[in-house]
Amino acid sequence: MCMYNRKNLEPAVIEETKVWECTSDTCNCWVRDNFKSGDQPTCPICKSEMKQAVKELQVIHNPRVID
Repeated sequence: MCMYNRKNLEPAVIEETKVWECTSDTCNCWVRDNFKSGDQPTCPICKSEMKQAVKELQVIHNPRVID
């Protein structure tokens, strides 16, 4: 039995997702809104401020957040 030939039977669901992006010019970090650490998160990589934005991403649900 070969496990490398598995294919996704369902296509990935893509939708506009709220994210937080790092404001530093040297950092490319971003975090999904439903995975943020606080109301006004700081970058987990460089500790700079983050700003809200929107990206088209695959849907991932965070079980710790109630929608």
